[in-house]
Amino acid sequence: MIYFTIILISIMLLCGIIAAISKDLLFAVIAAGMASFITAILFVFLQAPDVAMAEASIGAALVTALFVLALKKTKRSE
Repeated sequence: MIYFTIILISIMLLCGIIAAISKDLLFAVIAAGMASFITAILFVFLQAPDVAMAEASIGAALVTALFVLALKKTKRSE
């Protein structure tokens, strides 16, 4: 159980670093959404299902969808 938690935290940190240094904004938004989803999974392991549901629905789903829609409205250049 502790090894699975360490693996999830490592993946979450990696997603956060990728989101911070990525040049492609869509990839950065997806990486940030993945970090938020992993945070929701960790809240379940901490026996806080109400916080996990709020994080998954607002943090991972709604915020990521809003950022993707905002990026869709802008013009992408290389």
